[in-house]
Formats: sequence, structure tokens, C-alpha cells
Amino acid sequence: MPVPKGKVVRTTTYQDANLFHDLVTGRSMTGILHMLNQTPIHWFSKRQGRVQSATYGSEFMAARTATEQIMDLRYTLRMMGVPLDGPSWMFGDNQSVITSSTIPESSLNKRHNALSYHLVRECIAAEIIYFIHVEGKFNPSDLFTKILGWAEFWPLIQPLLFWKGETIIPDKPLPVIIKEIKDQIIKDKEKDPTSALRGVSGGVNTPVGSSTHVETDWAGTTDSETT
Repeated sequence: MPVPKGKVVRTTTYQDANLFHDLVTGRSMTGILHMLNQTPIHWFSKRQGRVQSATYGSEFMAARTATEQIMDLRYTLRMMGVPLDGPSWMFGDNQSVITSSTIPESSLNKRHNALSYHLVRECIAAEIIYFIHVEGKFNPSDLFTKILGWAEFWPLIQPLLFWKGETIIPDKPLPVIIKEIKDQIIKDKEKDPTSALRGVSGGVNTPVGSSTHVETDWAGTTDSETT
């Protein structure tokens, strides 16, 4: 393994699942977005291999797939000599899945759900990932699992397409920026009803300390907080 050189990077992953996405087969959809610092590098959208009867099961399968991809991504970066700043950050919008995967005493009955749990839980215990909750409306991986209207689609896609400033380790995670964009769109629409139709959302991707920086309580449950 080569000696890491250069500036450290942080890998961030957003994962989501949409239950009963395929109306013919009843299968759910998995959506995953991987980022290095603030740069999207890989995205994944695929129908799951088996039918799930509850959101809990489909979300856990998505979390397992995201965890496997994170392990592969981290290994690739290390083999390229890229220094990592610590565990990868994984965001999901299902609180039950996050709580289960961060509590060692949890038990599951279905075999495939239990295996998904053990894989995710093992990576959390080994400090390979932090599993953090984010509200669904601020989760950019919704882009890969649902058909969204403009009001929901634009705030999620704008910071990915039009990032302002350096793409270094972020001082605030993407869900906070998405929330700022949505709030700004609402303010613009109140001032001028036609401005929101043009996608004008102001300067929300500005450095910390600027007038538009908003402190938001975004952090969820991590392994260090529950053990």
C-alpha cells in the first residue's frame, strides 16, 4: 500500500430506497450518491433483487449496498495513495434503520435483513463509516429513487451542478445547503412570484461567515453517541 500524500479528502455517501417502485414486480428502488469532499464522483440507481414488504427492509438493503460500495471506494483511494480524513459519512432518511444499525442488541428475524444489519453494524463498530440521519426532503439520493416535481428536484440538483467555491472538505454538509436553497427559493417567490420559476435561488453556496450562512442542527445518530 503506498504512503498517502497530498491533501486529505472525505468520502460522503447518501442512500435512499423507494418501496414498491416497480408496480409490476413490486420491487423497491435503491439510490446512492458518493462524493469526495463536495464533488459527486459516482451515483447508483437500481431495482432491488427481491420484493420487500416494508420500507424498513428496502432501506436496510440500500444501506448494505451503500456500505459495500463505500468499502470498495475507500480501498481504491488508499491504493492510489489518497489520504482520508477518517471514517466515511453515510446519510440516510430512515431513522429506524440508523437506530438498529447503531445498537448492538438489535435482532432481526428475516435472514437477508439480518445479514444487511450485521454488515452495516460491523462497519460502524470498526469506525469505517458514520451513519447519520437526514430528513428525506434534504436527501440528494432521492433524485435516484423517485420522480420529483420541480420544487423538490431543483434544490437537490442545484448544489451538485453549480457548486460555488472550493470543493474542499465541507464546513457544512450537503443537506444543510439544500435546506438553504429551499428557504431562499421561498423568499424569492414571496418577493417576486416569477423569480422562483426561473430557478433564481440567490447565493446560498457561500463561505462560512457570509450573510447567507445559516447554522442548522443537521447531525444525527452516530456510533460514538450510542455506545
